[in-house]
Amino acid sequence: MMDAHVPPSSHTLLELCTNLLQTPLKSNNARFTAQLVHCRVIKSSLFFSVYLINNLMNAYSKTGNALHARKLFDEMPLRTAFSWNTVLSAYAKRGDMSSAREFFDQMPKKDSVSWTTMIVGFKKIGLYRKAVRTMGEMMMKEEGGVAPTQYTLTNVLASVAATGCVETGRKVHTFVLKLGLSSNVSVSNSLLSMYAKCGDAKMARVVFDRMVVRDISSLNAVIALHMQVGEIDLATAQFERMAEKDIVTWNSMIAGYNQRGYDLRALDTFSKMLRESSSLLSPDRFTLSSVLSACANLERLSFGKQIHSHIVATGFDISGIVLNAMISMYSRCGGVDTARRLVEQRGHADLKIEGLTALLDGYIKLGDMNQAKVIFDSLKDRDVVAWTAMIVGYEQHGLYGEAISLFRSMVGEEGGQRPNGYTLAAMLSVASSLASLSHGEQIHGSAVKSGEVYSVSVSNALITMYSKAGCIASARRAFELIRCERDTVSWTSMIIALGQHGHAEEALELFETMLTERLRPDHITYVGVFSACTHAGLVDEGRRYFDMMKNVDKIEPTLSHYACMVDLFGRAGLLQEAHEFIEKMPVEADVVTWGSLLSACRVHKNVDLGKVAAERLLRIEPENSGAYSALANLYSACGKWDESAKIRKSMKDGRVKKEQGFSWIEVKHKVHVFGVEDGVHPQKKEIYVTMKKIWDEIKKMGYVPDTASVLHDLEEEVKEQILRHHSEKLAIAFGLISTPDKATLRIMKNLRVCNDCHTAIKFISKLVGREIIVRDATRFHHFKNGFCSCRDYW
Repeated sequence: MMDAHVPPSSHTLLELCTNLLQTPLKSNNARFTAQLVHCRVIKSSLFFSVYLINNLMNAYSKTGNALHARKLFDEMPLRTAFSWNTVLSAYAKRGDMSSAREFFDQMPKKDSVSWTTMIVGFKKIGLYRKAVRTMGEMMMKEEGGVAPTQYTLTNVLASVAATGCVETGRKVHTFVLKLGLSSNVSVSNSLLSMYAKCGDAKMARVVFDRMVVRDISSLNAVIALHMQVGEIDLATAQFERMAEKDIVTWNSMIAGYNQRGYDLRALDTFSKMLRESSSLLSPDRFTLSSVLSACANLERLSFGKQIHSHIVATGFDISGIVLNAMISMYSRCGGVDTARRLVEQRGHADLKIEGLTALLDGYIKLGDMNQAKVIFDSLKDRDVVAWTAMIVGYEQHGLYGEAISLFRSMVGEEGGQRPNGYTLAAMLSVASSLASLSHGEQIHGSAVKSGEVYSVSVSNALITMYSKAGCIASARRAFELIRCERDTVSWTSMIIALGQHGHAEEALELFETMLTERLRPDHITYVGVFSACTHAGLVDEGRRYFDMMKNVDKIEPTLSHYACMVDLFGRAGLLQEAHEFIEKMPVEADVVTWGSLLSACRVHKNVDLGKVAAERLLRIEPENSGAYSALANLYSACGKWDESAKIRKSMKDGRVKKEQGFSWIEVKHKVHVFGVEDGVHPQKKEIYVTMKKIWDEIKKMGYVPDTASVLHDLEEEVKEQILRHHSEKLAIAFGLISTPDKATLRIMKNLRVCNDCHTAIKFISKLVGREIIVRDATRFHHFKNGFCSCRDYW
């Protein structure tokens, strides 16, 4: 008609507007048609038709064109309530609530549609509390006392659910009852969903039980409720009873299983959905993201690839949450290269931080920290999860300096992020690995400031950090702070700490207390228990707990447990029993197990069995320098110098390098490392002079240097000098000249402390009146007033 230059009538234009409303929203054709109709309205001077202009404004509103809707409104000679509400809706639809509020305040009269439009607009942009407050304003007498409709209430209840404030939800529920809308199925479903999402399962059930009419949405909400509170069987039963299931039903089950850790059930339910549902019911983006998440959790790469193929075959758009879930699945299942190709193909525009963080995590798991750093550096808007993933990666791969540097960037101006519990736990693990008390205390301070100190994971990490830094009292305090929420890790960490610090009896008492709390130990707990028994020579207790582990807790012993038992028997001098125990083991003994027996043979001077242990150990690890050294020391201790020399020659001929011993001490946030006969430290002269003075003083007190342990044909004076310059003694001398009087010295050593150093440090602690804490390869030694916490049993 328009092409034939026939003037359109208002009826024709109205029909065009009506057709426009039936086109897909925000499509290019719909916008073009609206603009075409608008041009005809202007040319034909049809502004007199309020009904026509209202419909045209509505068309602009529904296609998201608030500017044109407002222009039409401003040109209208006469405006109805519909005119005002249409423009208001246009602003709200595009999320421009500032303009919407300004326009709303100009409205001569506000009806339920006006108020509800504002509520929906605030909800859309995430201002949930403002949406709820707007309903309060709506019902105030000074605002005209407009009663909310069922549509108002469903949107307000959805906003309450998003805030999680059940008290506000109860107030809205009261309004529902006063308005007589409790029997409305949409309102009841919204109430049910609100209570479920706010964690009030009891009230959610009350609402459901009182519903006169229930539809599929009601049943879906109940399934979601059961899943949320962990009632998996009830959710499954409700699902099986439903004759009709929509996509929300299936999604509630699949997502619920996935979120609750029942990932196999999630995959089975997805397969069942594809088999049983009609061709009209296809998986949506929520279904696919949940299924891909289940594949990632199970590390089922093959199933994940099948899902990917299904998505491609059905022409489903790989974008948004589906793309992110797919990248996460490939990254976590070892398909990092595929994940990277997806990123390269799609670009970063459609990727959420979660997807890229999953890719980052994938490279970290592969040990490719360089590529992980490239991904991390490419992230524009790094959230706390991305920062934490990178920090954890550095920590797991022993890159402690990089972890500390990145943490400082994260909380500084560059990152401006507040660390969460996972970040702080990772940083405390870094401090533990470095045995750095100063770094650990700084992270503890950050945890206190952020409130994360009450997190169980952070508290557990604090126990370990303080324990490894030699502060058993601080570790105890951290344990006591989590009195009400202790988990197995909490108890285990404290048991291990007490055992390593020489408090074996207290460790076993704590273990018994743990059992009375009805918390069952795991395999790591028992490693801590056996270790405590070992350090105190509690053989009978060790046997009893080993039987308890197998017969009561039904835990199959691992090589770690067997090695602990061999160490327990060996230290107690029960060498034959230790050997028989190894021979009866259902698994092949490893290096640690044979090493424990060899070490015991050296202490108790059993050459024959020591030789057997060394031979078996060297079969597994031919270049193990510790085995050669232990056997050579055993021969020397028994006066078999020729045999010892042969062992050392074989080491030299076989180019087996002896592991070098070194010790370190942290002073004023700086770590100072010392080797034997260390000549590198800038204060070496002062250190040697101090050590010589101490040496002469403790000899006067009765200390006799163990020169027999120096396995070289040298003069006694030279042997004494070698002993005097052992790394831990040099670290102690430096600590004495670098710290305040009476300050505790904390020395770390990579090898077992030798007999001579152990004896000398007891004398030094008495001489200087300080506590000296030494952590060697096996335990902590607390030297004080001439005594050691190990009671000379180590």
